[in-house]
Amino acid sequence: MSVKDVADRCNVIEECYEFLLAYAAQGVSGEGPGARSSGVRDFLQRAADALSGLGNAYSSAIKAEGLEPASAYEAFCTVLDRDARDSLAAVNLVLAQPAISSQLVDNLNASIHLRALPTDLFLIDEILKARRSAKLIVTER
Repeated sequence: MSVKDVADRCNVIEECYEFLLAYAAQGVSGEGPGARSSGVRDFLQRAADALSGLGNAYSSAIKAEGLEPASAYEAFCTVLDRDARDSLAAVNLVLAQPAISSQLVDNLNASIHLRALPTDLFLIDEILKARRSAKLIVTER
C-alpha cells in the first residue's frame, strides 16, 4: 500500500462525513415506499470499504516511505486501526437498517467513534503532506 492509497481512503471517508453532516440536517425520515434516494447508503458503503483495513494500509505506507521514528508512526497506527474498526462497526450497524433517517445519521455523527476518525485523518494528512513537501525540496536540490 502506498501513501496515495491512504490519501484516497481518507478522501472517501472525509467526503462521506461531510455528506452525513448535510444529510442529518435535512430531516429525512428515510421511510416509506418510493422515498427519494439520497445516496446515503452509497456514501456509507464507500466509507465502509475505505475503513476496512485502513490501519494496515497506513502501516504499509509508513513502512514503504521509511518514515522515522517508526515507533511513533506504529503507535499511532494502533490508534488509527482501533478508531477505524470502531467507526466501521457503527457504519455497518447503520447500513443494516431498513431505513436510514436523518436522526439516525445525526446519532451516527455524534458517535465518539466516528468523531475521532476525521481528527485522526486530518492529523495523518497534515503529516504526510509535510513529509512529501520536505521530500520534494530535498529531491530538487
